[in-house]
Amino acid sequence: MDKIMEIFKNNIRQYAMLIALAIIMALFQILTDGMLLLPQNVSNLILQNSYVLILAIGMTFCIISGGNIDLSVGSVCAFLGAITGTFIISMKMDITMAIILVIVISILIGIWQGFWIAYIRIPSFIVTLAGMLIFRGLTVTMLEGLTLSPFPEEYQFISAGFIPDLFAGLIEGIHFTTILTGIAASIIYILLELRKRSNRRKYHFEVTPRGLFIAQIILVLLAINLFSYWLSAYKGIPVIMVLIGALILIYSFIATKTIPGRHIYAMGGNEKAAKLSGVKTNKMLFLTYINMAVLSAVAGICFASRLNAASPQAGINFELDAIAACFIGGASASGGIGTVTGAIIGALVMGVLNNGMSILGLGSDWQMTIKGLVLLLSVAFDVLSKRK
Repeated sequence: MDKIMEIFKNNIRQYAMLIALAIIMALFQILTDGMLLLPQNVSNLILQNSYVLILAIGMTFCIISGGNIDLSVGSVCAFLGAITGTFIISMKMDITMAIILVIVISILIGIWQGFWIAYIRIPSFIVTLAGMLIFRGLTVTMLEGLTLSPFPEEYQFISAGFIPDLFAGLIEGIHFTTILTGIAASIIYILLELRKRSNRRKYHFEVTPRGLFIAQIILVLLAINLFSYWLSAYKGIPVIMVLIGALILIYSFIATKTIPGRHIYAMGGNEKAAKLSGVKTNKMLFLTYINMAVLSAVAGICFASRLNAASPQAGINFELDAIAACFIGGASASGGIGTVTGAIIGALVMGVLNNGMSILGLGSDWQMTIKGLVLLLSVAFDVLSKRK
């Protein structure tokens, strides 16, 4: 028991938000008379919060790099959504070509903001606040204050489409491909965990007790397969979820297994020490903001697809949702600490809060108040746990 408590204390950041997410889901499941976890609502939860999940991944790297934030992501999403709408709706451009050009433009935006932050050393708060005003203004100018719609069906498929069932009709009312995907994900998870445990033993690192290890695997397998069942009972796996899953895997790998990822953590922990160790801190900060702009483009494309329009009002408060998701997910305000997975859990906490309170019919005033309190308590928990 003492060993288990010690492990929990050492990994309190990781476990606390998972436990909080489970409690919040259980609470709203009871309060909404079971509506929260209806298959259709679970699917909608992913679709409605896809943009926060994507932005939170990029924002995590900004925060890890030294407590930096990007206040311009909402305006950049709206601006790039407006460009996408202009290319596809007004200019009748091919969808693939339009998306490629929008990604290129996002890289130029990242270079613009990254230059001022990384090489001129203007605080990220100031540069991105300016960016928020600049790109919001450009969005309104480009759209002349009007909403541009509709997009072609092929473009709407990005946010409204589902992976087709390869075994349609095998089990009535169940998307069997989704069930198989859940089983495949479970097998991959078990193999990865066994390999990770074996490697730790090989290098004489401490491993969790066998009983706790098996319990952890069972809980994760239950979560994966319950989630795949919920999706299968509606329309299956949303296309956008495949995109988000790929982004999570790629960016988790970059953060934990690559040299640039380790350099960003080192820079966030102590920038001077990292610089003396040979880390090119300016270059890493520059690349971090280019990456954030590219992910803003992806989020903007997905949101325009879901909205089926390019609107001057798109993207308002996106930056606040993304920043809150990172801090709720355990990122440290001073930098150097945070994970992609934690940010995703934080974004899900925000998403469940939004969805649950909307089902209960709470007004936006109460929703903002409660989300603000959750954010404050999360950061307070981070500060207090670091003191201990």
